[in-house]
Amino acid sequence: MRTSSLAEPGVPGPDSDPDGDSPQAGPARRRPGRPTLSNEQLLDKALDLFLEKGFDGTSIDAITAAAGMAKRTVYARYGDKTTLFKAALGRAIEEWIVPIDRLRAEETDDFEQTLLRIGAILVANVLSPAGLRLLRLTNAESVRMPEISIANVQLGTGPTLAYLADLFRRRLGGPDGVMADADEAATAFLNIVVGGQASNAAWGMPMDPQATDRHIRYSVRILLHGLLDREAVERGADDQRLRRLLDETMVQLDEARARLTQAARLARE
Repeated sequence: MRTSSLAEPGVPGPDSDPDGDSPQAGPARRRPGRPTLSNEQLLDKALDLFLEKGFDGTSIDAITAAAGMAKRTVYARYGDKTTLFKAALGRAIEEWIVPIDRLRAEETDDFEQTLLRIGAILVANVLSPAGLRLLRLTNAESVRMPEISIANVQLGTGPTLAYLADLFRRRLGGPDGVMADADEAATAFLNIVVGGQASNAAWGMPMDPQATDRHIRYSVRILLHGLLDREAVERGADDQRLRRLLDETMVQLDEARARLTQAARLARE
């Protein structure tokens, strides 16, 4: 299992523990035979409490009680509650995000079908119980800890956007794979197809599976055909410029013929 990049075990955070808890001096007291949880198990226990009660409502005492672990051990690993919170959240994000290989495996020759499949996976992931709990928790705490949102983008949104931009370049770019607004298209896909559903669910709106499926299909169709129509409009603009150039050239040729005719007449005289 991976250790979260939001915090390193054993490194105290910059904030003091909001609970007023502090490491206990002297040797740690443990009941004989009590097992020591792995670091991943501790983070999972902590996250459950943070998700249930929020950051302020969760104490180190509650975490150690749920984990069956001495407070001294928790402090030795993380130093304070803030650092433990970031580590637990980072681990949860890493476990929750959709691997790019899974998205890539959904690609087909039909580009619209590809986008529908990818959209369905991303929407289902964000609407899952784990996704909604993480979304609500990060939204609640990101104002106080903006680094949470930054980490979320770095771990999940950033790689997904990069993959989508590459997908648009490969499917809609020219022969050399160039598509100037591929990054904007990727962002629009996440915002239109996934973001609206995530926001509605985070605010507690009931999500009907059939309505969600219709939303995905409608949004993909609008986005894809909007991009294709944009290319048609650009081609149309190029055609108009070409016609104007041809018209100007014909006028210039007519003028040149008139001058040649006049010069020939003058030469005969």
